[in-house]
Amino acid sequence: NIDVHPSEKALIVQYEVEATILGEMGDPMLGERKECQKIIRLKGLNANTDITSLARKVVEECKLIHPSKLNEVEQLLYYLQNRRDSLSGKEKKEKSNKPKDPPPFEGTEIDEVANINDMDEYLELLYEDIPDKVRGSALILQLARNPDNLEELLLNETALGALARVLREDWKKLLKLLLLSFSQFHGVITHYKIGALCMNIIDHELKRHELWQEELSKKKKFLLDEDLENQTLKKEYEKTFKKYQGLVVKQEQLLRVALYLLLNLAEDTRTELKMRNKNIVHMLVKALDRDNFELLILVVTFLKKLSIFMENKNDMVEMDIVEKLVKLVPCEHEDLLNITLRLLLNLSFDTGLRNKMVQVGLLPKLTALLGNENYKQIAICVLYHISMDDRFKSMFAYTDCIPQLMKMLFECSDERIDLELISLCINLAANKRNVQLICEGNGLKMLMKRALKFKDPLLMKMIRNISQHDGPTKNLFIDYVGDLAAQISNDEEEEFVIECLGTLANLTIPDLDWELVLKEYKLVPYLKDKLKPGAAEDDLVLEVVIMIGTVSMDDSCAALLAKSGIIPALIELLNAQQEDDEFVCQIIYVFYQMVFHQATRDVIIKETQAPAYLIDLMHDKNNEIRKVCDNTLDIIAEYDDEWAKKIQREKFCWHNSQWLEMVESRQMDES
Repeated sequence: NIDVHPSEKALIVQYEVEATILGEMGDPMLGERKECQKIIRLKGLNANTDITSLARKVVEECKLIHPSKLNEVEQLLYYLQNRRDSLSGKEKKEKSNKPKDPPPFEGTEIDEVANINDMDEYLELLYEDIPDKVRGSALILQLARNPDNLEELLLNETALGALARVLREDWKKLLKLLLLSFSQFHGVITHYKIGALCMNIIDHELKRHELWQEELSKKKKFLLDEDLENQTLKKEYEKTFKKYQGLVVKQEQLLRVALYLLLNLAEDTRTELKMRNKNIVHMLVKALDRDNFELLILVVTFLKKLSIFMENKNDMVEMDIVEKLVKLVPCEHEDLLNITLRLLLNLSFDTGLRNKMVQVGLLPKLTALLGNENYKQIAICVLYHISMDDRFKSMFAYTDCIPQLMKMLFECSDERIDLELISLCINLAANKRNVQLICEGNGLKMLMKRALKFKDPLLMKMIRNISQHDGPTKNLFIDYVGDLAAQISNDEEEEFVIECLGTLANLTIPDLDWELVLKEYKLVPYLKDKLKPGAAEDDLVLEVVIMIGTVSMDDSCAALLAKSGIIPALIELLNAQQEDDEFVCQIIYVFYQMVFHQATRDVIIKETQAPAYLIDLMHDKNNEIRKVCDNTLDIIAEYDDEWAKKIQREKFCWHNSQWLEMVESRQMDES
């Protein structure tokens, strides 16, 4: 079936393709039909066109149209010719006033009728004047659109050499040339140095654009300085602006083609390095100032590919890329926004660039995208990177981010929450102001309910971060102490137990009856058992020690623990972990808490070697360890005279060690 195109100067040929798989005996086994259409564009059709000759040419060159359809084609072409001329008088007048663009080449162009067998004729055109060169390039481009022709084109060195020559010599006059993206052509393109030529073209065009803008700016300034009501000056400026817009459209078309070729060539990292050495990053960042969505998608895609290398990222920093990208968030074009966010994600691995993103106001913009399913995941990833910096955690409280994240958490139907989402929530829970927002209403209750139901260690880690903040928030946990203590057993997953222990250890609440908790949930045997060498992983053992330190604040709890024999177990653990500052500091803190109480103080001083270990650690290189040691030894010295003398002597020797060394050295010299 043949019909006219509803809006263009073209015919539409609708046809059906049937494919059948035959069996061994030639009988049909499987068949499929597909409806297709072909568009024959007639760009040269005008009032003076010979319709009869054109109809014959269409039928001859389009094999889908049977010769018997010649009269029908002629009638349709006649209709198209008359439809084009049936404009109203006003439309004709307006059309006649517009400057006519020169046709790309003389004659009538019919899409997709180029024949690979006529390649020699097309090549001859490349050696003629500009219109013929365009026609030749366009015909070869038609051939290249068919993958079946690519291999033959690849082997035709004459064609590729001629195209390279035309591009090199006449690129300023030609905007449409055959630029192939298929990887098998990259070697040929490299051989003819097309990539280097394209980079020169891009550099030249970007400089031209700067000159155009400068000229336009001068004329605008002149108009403002003189008189805005001066119609002559105003019309002159408008004329210049329209000319500028037309030039930009053509230039961006050229930039798109050149950049697309370079993007494909950059599949080879060695070629990409050459581009980097020729300042490709600077060129691309400059191009971010454009408004053409298609060009911007290409530019941002290229930058995203380059951004995975440190050197390229550093070049982007020099060009203030974040300030340019933030203008694209949000934007109307879905693909452009998506690829921009992905580039920002790559850049957000850099601390300095994260800082810049916050400075230019990206945080509220990313928060606004959380409600859109298309961008939610990538926005969360960038926000997660920003939340890694303690300086920026508090800024989330001044956006709508936390309510949206809480809504996502509670609406999640899977047992395990998305890693990116829960990781962001864990980071934000490390800030006191954020925690107040998280716990608003039934926030903490809902989090505890979900964490205990699904035994989710990451959600419990978020709850643990919430529990570390002093003030009203910490008191909310009194209702959940029993639930958390019930999770401390060998039956639960170790990661989950670690977070539950850590949460309990944070609950330094004066009114909490820890003795009742330890006895009711039989925690003392569990805690003591985990202190044995090799009984558990270091992470769990450390949480056990911290937990013992917290409950030891209670007099009766400290006595209960001392009676169970936990103190010798801690000393043994101190010997085993003496190189680990965190372990050492936490064990000493347990001793510090226990020497406050009469019952445990006597056990530590008279029945263990803990004071001797503390004296050895008085001069540890870790400042925190020294501080806890000094405080603990001061209390011991206050209650035991014998240890007081030892501690005083040791402090004297340490403070006067340099003087003593000098005296001993002088005595050695004299002897």
